[in-house]
Amino acid sequence: MENSAVMRSMLFDFYGELLTDKQREYFDLRYNEDLSLGEIAEQCGISRQGVWDIIRRAEAAMTEIEEKTGLIKRFLERNAQIDEIIRELRDKGTEPGILKQLEELKI
Repeated sequence: MENSAVMRSMLFDFYGELLTDKQREYFDLRYNEDLSLGEIAEQCGISRQGVWDIIRRAEAAMTEIEEKTGLIKRFLERNAQIDEIIRELRDKGTEPGILKQLEELKI
């Protein structure tokens, strides 16, 4: 995946529930709430380095799980296949309702 922010978001969506409460909270505050390390550290009463270590371990854990399971990779491949089917059907003049149903499979 080319965009690391998008990949982080997907990792969190797919595997966030597997993190510890603290890892999930800090990762969410950093990347979804867009707080700085200093803001998180102040809010949680730990050092910036402590926040960074927890976030880094969370991302490493989710990346390792993705490497083992490949769920995100398969999800992206499936969506690419659906896009290709939609393009081919659109070129053949397929009814828009059917194309819409295929688009909804990607969600």
